[in-house]
Amino acid sequence: MADKSPKILIVEARFYEDIADELAAGAIEAIEDAGMSYDRIAVPGVLEIPAAVSMALISSEAGAGTRYAAFVTLGCVIRGETTHYEIVSGESARALMDIAVAEGLALGNGIQTVENSDQAWARTRRSEKNKGRGAAVAAIAMLQLRKQFGLV
Repeated sequence: MADKSPKILIVEARFYEDIADELAAGAIEAIEDAGMSYDRIAVPGVLEIPAAVSMALISSEAGAGTRYAAFVTLGCVIRGETTHYEIVSGESARALMDIAVAEGLALGNGIQTVENSDQAWARTRRSEKNKGRGAAVAAIAMLQLRKQFGLV
């Protein structure tokens, strides 16, 4: 028998693998606590996340892939010595917002934009703020809002 619970797609940037794993662990806990299922895919970095979400949408519209009820995006951008931080942070956030608004997506953005590794870990550890869990909780809340508006 097929699983009929809403399925969430977790899209994670693997540039900082240890941080990605901890963010994903928190997101998975929240999704499972809500009785939902998930698929998990990896992309090289944060800039690739919006394209992966878009590909998943196009695939489902073409009937070639799973139709996801919600999306959780995870990754980390740590400021370095160049302006690359601003480009990666701003462009990925803008692209995700554009997709979410245009498509009416239930999306929880768990991409961390921080100054240093200490800040990253304070927002990543499940024993602290774990923004992966927070992103999943946000995606689930937005899915409930979609249901309230009759979009699911």
